[in-house]
Amino acid sequence: MIDSYRYIGKETPRRDGAEVVTGSAEYVDDIRFTNLLYGEVLRSPHPHARIKQIEKSKAEVLGGVEAILTWENVPDWKFGTPTIFRILDRKVRFVGDAVAIIAARTKDIAREAARLIEVEYEVLPPVFDMEAAMKPGAPQLYEELPGNKLPLYAPVLGPKSLTEIVMGDVEKGFAEADVIAEGTFGYENIPNPLPPEPPSAVALWQEPNKVTVWVSNQQVWLNRKILSEIFGDNVEVRAIGGPCGGSYGSKVMSWQVQCYAAALSKATGKPVKVCFSKEEHLAAFVLRPETRIHARVGMKKDGTVTAISGKWLLGTGYYSMTTQAQLSVGAGEAQIAVRCANWDVKPTIVCTNRNASGIVRGFGGQELKCALIPLLSLAMEKADLDPFEVLKKNYLKPGDGYYWRDGNWYSYRGVDYTKAMEKGAQTFGWKAKWKGWLKPTALNGTKRTGVGVGIHGNADIGEDVSEAYVRLDPEGRAVIYSSVTEHGTGQRSNCIKVVAEVLQLPLEAVSITPSDTLITPVEWGPAGSRGTYAILSAAIAAAEDAKQKLLQFTAPLLGVGMGDLETEDGFIWVKNRPDNRITWKDALELRTVLGHGRFNPDYSFANCMMSFVEVEVDTETGKVTLLRVVNATDVGQIIDPPGIRGQLNGCLGTAGIDSALFEETVLDRATGCVLNANMIDYKWRTFSELPPIDNVIMETPFPSHRFGAVGIGEVATSPGPSAVLMATSNAIGVWLHEYPVTPQRVLEALGKVGSK
Repeated sequence: MIDSYRYIGKETPRRDGAEVVTGSAEYVDDIRFTNLLYGEVLRSPHPHARIKQIEKSKAEVLGGVEAILTWENVPDWKFGTPTIFRILDRKVRFVGDAVAIIAARTKDIAREAARLIEVEYEVLPPVFDMEAAMKPGAPQLYEELPGNKLPLYAPVLGPKSLTEIVMGDVEKGFAEADVIAEGTFGYENIPNPLPPEPPSAVALWQEPNKVTVWVSNQQVWLNRKILSEIFGDNVEVRAIGGPCGGSYGSKVMSWQVQCYAAALSKATGKPVKVCFSKEEHLAAFVLRPETRIHARVGMKKDGTVTAISGKWLLGTGYYSMTTQAQLSVGAGEAQIAVRCANWDVKPTIVCTNRNASGIVRGFGGQELKCALIPLLSLAMEKADLDPFEVLKKNYLKPGDGYYWRDGNWYSYRGVDYTKAMEKGAQTFGWKAKWKGWLKPTALNGTKRTGVGVGIHGNADIGEDVSEAYVRLDPEGRAVIYSSVTEHGTGQRSNCIKVVAEVLQLPLEAVSITPSDTLITPVEWGPAGSRGTYAILSAAIAAAEDAKQKLLQFTAPLLGVGMGDLETEDGFIWVKNRPDNRITWKDALELRTVLGHGRFNPDYSFANCMMSFVEVEVDTETGKVTLLRVVNATDVGQIIDPPGIRGQLNGCLGTAGIDSALFEETVLDRATGCVLNANMIDYKWRTFSELPPIDNVIMETPFPSHRFGAVGIGEVATSPGPSAVLMATSNAIGVWLHEYPVTPQRVLEALGKVGSK
């Protein structure tokens, strides 16, 4: 198939590659304006307190200070789900919560002004544990949320958003089971995915009801939509996005930074830049929701899952913008990973006095499956079943159905991933390495080796709306109008690639507009692995529409029907008569042709990723070392080989496999402080510690778009953590129930140290 394409499936330079490696790419902090002011945030030292008084006079008289906003004079903008959270409130709810925002002529002046503000607090008791937060008498974060419980409904997903997994008859399912296992597992670690560029924004409030924001985010149209909802429909919002230095999901929407900049700009009439420091990024920005699940699993001896019933707790921190949607997606993804007729899994979302939760790569499903697959493993152990065979058997097959995030039922019409899984197992050597549950594969003094396997998939590869325009110019060039931003994956280059393939133009003859909502059509943006199917479908359709219009316009000039024409490299000719040709310039003269493409949501496809891992555990020190990773998937058609290799090799960090090993945000449960909010104490993998990674990528065409491809990047991190937990448990012969598998937890499980 690859030889039939000019660009698809072949290695081509990224359009932004030279800018990135030479340092000429312009990020938000590089933007310069006349009369630019710098924003600073004064943050709370307490996890829970009421502000009694704020004394600003010393800061206000400091030369260069142009605005200080507090809960008393900030615009009454509200956000979140439900819409009750203010950008500055009289009550602070986590260490790092915003107390005041300052605009000054320099960063140093803004910092000094923050230091001079005096705040008197009434300190309130905090609560950090999900279950403790729901108990009678627990500290209440909001009057509107009794018991610290949030509604489960996600308005953004429609009127029937999925709020639980309930179907069939679980009692009947348990009666049919040969084994029943029960337990509690948590994926309560809240690592930061660490984009190199911290959250940043510049805002310019130009007229009473007009504001422009320059954002560092991967979904610029979503920025515009959400800011319009916060500011009010009477405010015209323009969002401009540039490269965002990686996102890994967490910079889908940085409403806080943008609202701070916009409020200060509205107060001063000048452009205001707010850029978080790395410490703020680690300690005050959104993190992954916590998950804890207690459930029973019924299973037959052939690996059929007959019933799953339990309670699912999600900790969202001090507010929720996306946790309800993550719940809905996670509930759908659980059905994709586990074919089971009988479910009764009831979630609860809880507020606590820590950082807010937000989007992180693996949206909803990684949190749930990192706890659910270990629960399934308890049943597999009881039935003495090979986990690879059980996960392979129970993963979604063509024709299977599931309730997706919008509450509707869908039938899967993609490929069978069994062959990809089997090839991955063969590459890893699973059959030879698997020795049974809680049994190491090898012993070497104090060191033991164990293996594990995990699986993940997502039907959001076809989520939401994408639109694109493609303009054909007389000079034999094409321009793509799209709001797609570059967030590290090469998505803008892939848009250029597919349009060049459709139009048969040189890559250098195709360009793409800046991501600017003033000139670009609706585009949900790259999320949920939707880039390859949804975004590229819109670009392909726009290119095809433009090509049809070009040929339709040219046909009378050459005296033939439109179907008799073909175009390549800026020429149009009659098929089988290549000498009868004209250039685009001759055909169009002083005209342009504009094609439009639109993609509407389609949740009938799901991707799949299976990860095999091998770890070594030193039973003397408790250290767990990742020895090898094999990832297996089927993508239909590779669009860009280096891009997909980079995505799958990114399975380690960005809150992926290493969230099961050492990446974690350490929260002091006594003070509410994040203890490792710096690049020394936040542990992450260096290049010298990279393990061998083998990627098995099959290409079985999907009935998606003309190139038969689906995306895989977003889920690459998701199967790894549960595989590591399984492998480590097998190595030491004892079940571990929490992430990450730190030396302390390993030694506790082995009985060599007492629990904290």
